[in-house]
Amino acid sequence: MEILVLVKQVPEVAEADLEIAGDATDLEREDLVLAINEWDNYAVEEAVRLKEEHGGRVTALTLGGEEDQDVLRRALAMGADEAIHLCDEALTGSDPAGVARVMAQAIRGRAFDLVLCGVQSSDLGQAQTGVLLAGLLNLPHATMAVELKVKDGRLMVLRELEANTQERVELPLPALVSIQSGINQPRYVSIMGIRKVRGLAIDQRGLDALGLAEDQVGPAASAMASRRLALPQAGAGAEMLTGGLEAVCARAAAIIREKGGLS
Repeated sequence: MEILVLVKQVPEVAEADLEIAGDATDLEREDLVLAINEWDNYAVEEAVRLKEEHGGRVTALTLGGEEDQDVLRRALAMGADEAIHLCDEALTGSDPAGVARVMAQAIRGRAFDLVLCGVQSSDLGQAQTGVLLAGLLNLPHATMAVELKVKDGRLMVLRELEANTQERVELPLPALVSIQSGINQPRYVSIMGIRKVRGLAIDQRGLDALGLAEDQVGPAASAMASRRLALPQAGAGAEMLTGGLEAVCARAAAIIREKGGLS
């Protein structure tokens, strides 16, 4: 199988002190630690497992600056065979449709049996790039996959739905699938493992190599823009309700009425 897996490097913010940049259009990113997007990590692992079971090759693809080569090195250390880096300042500020357009152009002419990506990225959470790419490539697709099986040239997908329900769908190959966290247990990647793939070449491409004009990517082609970030205003604090059950319920109901929640 020829498998393409989309990966993205994102800042780890769970324990970081976030600050808004001076122009108020983004966060201050200089001191943030970068790592592979959680959902993409599961997608890479699933791609490598499918390769190990059925044979073939795995190609990792990312879009970003020079520092984003690290996420490709990690994918190579996990078992990917090839890496493509779409790197050009003109691509910065592309919306999900623009990112999908760039990726579609980058793999034009390549015959992949399966395209995998994470359900969403932890920094933006838009969950759009994968399905938009499927549309541009005219591929059948499924989202929120928690299990994949390939049999007789077809792909069986178990999808996670709302309210703790699941759905099984069958897709012809080639297809695109977005991967939900928990589908597998991603393998540990050691520093030594990453060092071993340092010498592997990465196919780096700019805007000229992609055959796209500047007005087709970046903010000029984006349907959305970040205007201004601001911290929420601090309130007066929480009111802690004390006393017995009846007293707490009565006070909670009164607060809801006061705020206009009940007539």
